[in-house]
Amino acid sequence: MSERTAHMHAQAQAQSGQHHPIRLYLVVWGLLFVLSAFSYMVDYLGMQGYLRWSLILLFMMLKAGLIVAVFMHMAWERLALVYAILLPPLLVLIFVALMVSESHYTIFTRLAFFGAAS
Repeated sequence: MSERTAHMHAQAQAQSGQHHPIRLYLVVWGLLFVLSAFSYMVDYLGMQGYLRWSLILLFMMLKAGLIVAVFMHMAWERLALVYAILLPPLLVLIFVALMVSESHYTIFTRLAFFGAAS
């Protein structure tokens, strides 16, 4: 009998779906607002160079992570599904970084052998 009741309980849970407290969504919305304010402050304070772009990219990634985790319910999915969705873009970023490093090698080699354009 216990297997039957467990099966019925699992079916009832599957039919009702996941319900998350509204407080969670309000907290995430508040965090998104704060991170956006920080991103605008980077421009307002006149930061330049690598610091500016590093901070903007950091805030952007944090906001995207919150949106994917909470609003797209990725935090409650199976780990295999999370890997299937997040791993390919991560590998693309790694390959882009490899191509950037190779492009620097290529331009330096061309400059060394052919000289700067006049």
